This record gives sequence, C-alpha cells and structure tokens, in this order.
Amino acid sequence: MSSSPTGPAHRATRPSPRPRPGTVLQVVARRLHFLAGIVVAPFLAVLCLTGLVYVFSPQIHDSLYRSDLHVNEVGAVRRPLADQVRAALTAHPEATLKSVLTPPAPDRTTRVVLTVPGPAGTADRTVFVDPYTGLINGELSTVENRLPANTWLRQLHGNLQLGAPGRLYAELAASWVPLVAVGGLVLWLARTRRKRPLREVLFPSTKDKTGWARLRAVHGAAGLWLTAGLLLVAVTGLAMSQFAGGRADAEADPIHLRAPVLAAAAVPVRPGVPPIGLDRALAAAEAAGLSGELAVVPPATPDAPYTATEIAEGLPPHRGAVAIDPYTAEVTERIGWADYSPVAKLSALGTQFHTGTLFGLANQLVLALVAVATLVLLALGYRMWWIHNPYRGRWASLPRPVWRQLAGGPLIVTLLGVAVLAWVLPVAGASLVVFLAVDAVVSWVKRRSA
Repeated sequence: MSSSPTGPAHRATRPSPRPRPGTVLQVVARRLHFLAGIVVAPFLAVLCLTGLVYVFSPQIHDSLYRSDLHVNEVGAVRRPLADQVRAALTAHPEATLKSVLTPPAPDRTTRVVLTVPGPAGTADRTVFVDPYTGLINGELSTVENRLPANTWLRQLHGNLQLGAPGRLYAELAASWVPLVAVGGLVLWLARTRRKRPLREVLFPSTKDKTGWARLRAVHGAAGLWLTAGLLLVAVTGLAMSQFAGGRADAEADPIHLRAPVLAAAAVPVRPGVPPIGLDRALAAAEAAGLSGELAVVPPATPDAPYTATEIAEGLPPHRGAVAIDPYTAEVTERIGWADYSPVAKLSALGTQFHTGTLFGLANQLVLALVAVATLVLLALGYRMWWIHNPYRGRWASLPRPVWRQLAGGPLIVTLLGVAVLAWVLPVAGASLVVFLAVDAVVSWVKRRSA
C-alpha cells in the first residue's frame, strides 16, 4: 500500500522556504552583533579608556613641560636661528643638528632637534631655546618630534606598550567596530521601524518597559545615535593601522592614499660660494608662502637642499613644503595642499580628527563624548547579555547559527562579503575565520548535548 503524497514521509522531505534577503541580513547581523560584541567589547573598552587620556595630551604637555615650551617673557625681537642653534650645540658639542622647529606662537620656545650618540645608537634630543634671549629653557628626549608624554600615551593607546602584539590587539578591536555597530543598527531598525513610528525609533519611550526590554530600548537608541561617531573614529584609526592602513606605505598606492612628499633632488655644488644658512632658508620658505610652525631641515651633504615643511595642525590645513638651494636661496621644489589627492586629503584630515587636533578643544570634546558613550553602551550590552546569560542554562537565548539558515544565493553573497572584508580589513577577516570555527564547534557541542 503506497503512502499518501500528503503523509508524514512526504512532509519530511519537503524543502524549507528560502529566507528573504532582509531576513538573511538580520540573521547575520544578529549573530555577529551578539557574539562578536561580547568578545570584542573588552578590547574596545580598553581603546576607549586609553584614547580618552590620549586625546587630552596637548593639555597634559602644557602642564608637564610648561617651563620647556613657554618663554619667561615675550620680547620685541627674536634672535637669529643660527644663534639659537649655536646655543644648543654648545650645550651638546657631541651632537649634530637634525632640524629646527620654529615657535608656533610668540610665547613659545624654538625647538632645536639634535642627533646625539649613545650606547644604544643615536637618539633625538630636543633643546628648547628662548628665541628672545638665546638661553636654554630645557631639553628632552623626543621621538619624531613628539614629547615623552605624547610618545608614551600614543603607544599606550596604539599598542598598550606591548609593541607588535599590542598593535595587533588595537587593530583587532578597531576592525570589528564597524561590523558590530552596523549589525546593531540593522537589528534596531528592522525590529522597531515595522511596529513603531519614526519618533519611537529615534527616541523610544521606556515608561512602560522593565528589565531587558527597557535596557534594549536605551541600548538600541543610544547605538543608533552613536553609530556615525563610532564609524568615523574606527575608520580614521584604521587608516593609521599596521595592516588595513599599512597599504599606504607599500610601493603600490592605486587610490593615492599617501601624501605627496618632496623629492629634495640634489642641487649643483658651487665651490667658493658660502651656504645661505638657516635664517635665509627660513626667509625663503616664508617668502614662498609657508606660514605657522615650520620644520627646517639643513642639508646633510653639500649637494642636498634645505627643506622647510609646515607642521601646524588644525584648520585650515597647513601642508606646504619647499626645497631650497643652499647656495642661492632659490626654491627648487614645492608641494601644497592642492597637490594632495582627494583620498590623501581625507586621510590627512581624518588622522587629525582621530588625534583630536583638527578643530581644537571642540574636537577633543567630541572624541571624549564618543568614548564615554561607547563605554556606557558596552555596559548596557553586557547587562542585557547577563539577563539572558547562557551560563544559567538558557542556551536558547543565543542566536541560532547562521550557516544552517542560509543556502544558495544568500550563502554565496555572505561568503563573498567575508572575502571582501578579509581584503579590506585583514585582521578582521582572519579573526572572523577563527570566530566562525569556534562558533561551529560551540553549535556542534550544543546539538550533541541537547
């Protein structure tokens, strides 16, 4: 006797309906946001705390190094740069001149950067000279013209003072921020927009909600408002990272992410003609249109030019640089803001925004607000997770594995998305593979123990 087409055997082989694209997006977003958020949140919290301190490093510098950075009294006329450099070299006869940083304001000292030999090799020693008296206010060991506190705080934020492993940690946290943030945004909009008006999406009411529902309303709305800031901070940080942003240091730069640099081509040596000196080189640079704080680098060889570069940060952008013939004071090469590609301009502005120097104190306060709001958001997320804590035996509260719910086109699109992610954000791509492997093992254990 044959079985009926509508019997149990037939129903058991009936294929399940394919999920709609919107459902697929929600499934992937929920899995990533929930589990990845739990794993990445501690790393992100550390980045927020260290960044919160680093962003106020200018104020910390002014407090720690006030006597070095500021003159005792603003005078009427500045002494020649040559005299100021002579004072620094007299204090360090074993050193050689590396560069001179002109005062950024009338009440600031001139920074004379010297290369000083030591047991571990050469190092930079910056001597702070009063431009009005020629006296030395102080001296500090510096790295790439950064003061000691700035160097320490920068390394704390960038690598937790751990070197290469620490840089990997920082890039891991920053790489996952866009995924977790966009995943949460998809979930919030998908669940609230269908049932509630736009006002409830942007400003949800918590009056009639308690427990998990109340936390979810606050967490979702806060995440919605914070998403733009989080993405901006994450992307600008990744532009300076080792792997995602490191492509700009490679020889191939297809999108012109790198800033243009002076070639500083060799100039004809003129025997018998005396060099122009630092002061004429500075005057030539200012006559060429450079302004603000300048870094003047003397020629290392007789056929090398002087170079002068604008180093002031903030708006409007100061990115001019010139090469100057050391015998004639003629400008042999120049670059300016107009020579930057659109992508390089965005990268330069983004770097300044990320470090809080693009628009002064307001920039610092914006970054501090994003950091504090992110810490609050993470705390709310952990509280929501604790209410549905799987370690209390509520494994059903975890989102279901993604791959068993996808097939055909949706699965192919998802895999392509993972491949693109691995190319754009290599650390995120590699960690995602590990995450998926662990996720698969956990799901297998759950099914075996069910």
